[in-house]
Amino acid sequence: MEETISIAILAAGLGTRMRSKKAKVLHQAGGRTLVEHAVDTALALAPPERVVVVVGHQAEQVQEAVARHGVRFAVQNEQKGTGHAVGCCRESLQDNGGLVIVTYGDCPLLRDETLAALVVAYHDEGAACTVITTELDEPTGYGRILRNASGDVIGIVEQKAATPEQLQVREINSGIYCFNAALLWRHLGDIKPNAASGELYLTDMVEILVGKGHRVAAFPIDDASELLGINTRLELAVADRLLRERTVREHMLAGVTIEKPETVTIDPGAVIGQDTVVEAFAQIRGKTVIGEECRIGTASILTNATIENGAVVEAFSMVADSRVGTGAKVGPFGRLRMQAHVHTKAVVGNFVELKKTELGAGSKAQHLAYLGDAVIGEDVNIGAGTITCNYDGVKKHATHIRPRSFVGSNSTLVAPVEIGEGSYIAAGSVITNSVPEDTLAVGRARQVDKQGWPSKRRSEQQS
Repeated sequence: MEETISIAILAAGLGTRMRSKKAKVLHQAGGRTLVEHAVDTALALAPPERVVVVVGHQAEQVQEAVARHGVRFAVQNEQKGTGHAVGCCRESLQDNGGLVIVTYGDCPLLRDETLAALVVAYHDEGAACTVITTELDEPTGYGRILRNASGDVIGIVEQKAATPEQLQVREINSGIYCFNAALLWRHLGDIKPNAASGELYLTDMVEILVGKGHRVAAFPIDDASELLGINTRLELAVADRLLRERTVREHMLAGVTIEKPETVTIDPGAVIGQDTVVEAFAQIRGKTVIGEECRIGTASILTNATIENGAVVEAFSMVADSRVGTGAKVGPFGRLRMQAHVHTKAVVGNFVELKKTELGAGSKAQHLAYLGDAVIGEDVNIGAGTITCNYDGVKKHATHIRPRSFVGSNSTLVAPVEIGEGSYIAAGSVITNSVPEDTLAVGRARQVDKQGWPSKRRSEQQS
């Protein structure tokens, strides 16, 4: 029978050093909140019903941030230390047996592979508890790991309580443990309030277990960055950089070319196909899905976008909640938003904006246009400066441009209006009525030339 693993994620603190009104674990790094990272890591080892997030400050918001994962919650109304926080999970986890892993909601860099290796080390050592440790060149501020002659952990001493000899120890406590569940719940109540703070510290469990005749082992890891706990905005920025470096690396190893990867931002929910090229300073946000053999131009921003195979998003373009079809092109300086859809091999050129608009296959809007609330058929040409007047001050109206139509430059289409199939709109026209198919529509005033008018005007101004 597979061993039961339960995980307690401690996420109740406010984090006063963040200088924020928002609970620390709700701040984002690498495209997700800190607590989401912790939950994602935990779910790689345990099912949602055996993952408990301990909440306190802004409990409702923290629960909302991870509720979609189906994990459970325990409320720590008063923050009385890490030992007290784990005790809040007793009701949810005590009957599970097996192992209990304790992690933190403000440690977003911890890998699920490391947690899995911790479990292996726990079994290899045959200990009652195994703690992740690492060595630091400058361990100031961290609790030091104390070992006996056999190498077993016999205690954890905090910086302020350490002797000069103990301060020379470079192996530090991560606070991440794997416990024998039965022994944890049996002895958790033996933790005494700290004399100075009155809080219950989980680190005391090491000496308690050793005092009861049980072994405690260390699991050292080489990458100390995995154990970075976020306490300040500076540490948040470091975590964000490291997480994004991981994400970019994973995409490159999967077959994506990323130019100047240190400048590119890719959220963890994004999907990018093989042989796609992402240029410098691009941002790929949210649940964006990019197909194969695409090109994403310099400084473009894609948010919850779908980019189909072979499509090109040129430099400085923005695509949000919209779709770019196979072989289509957007930009440079193009903008798609609110469910815009550029169909196969259509072209949206420079300084063209589509809002809630479909641009049919093979159609083109190459320059300086605004197309809002419009449905544009196949093989339509939209001239430079064209706009759809979709808003009457109260509600939006639709424009329909049927296939193979031609809209001349600087045309104004006042919705609701329909341009029939194969029709032409003369340049500079204001169209307020629907145009039948195979028709030329001219909606502009007749030109009138008044010779000598400028001279007369200047003369009057001088008098």
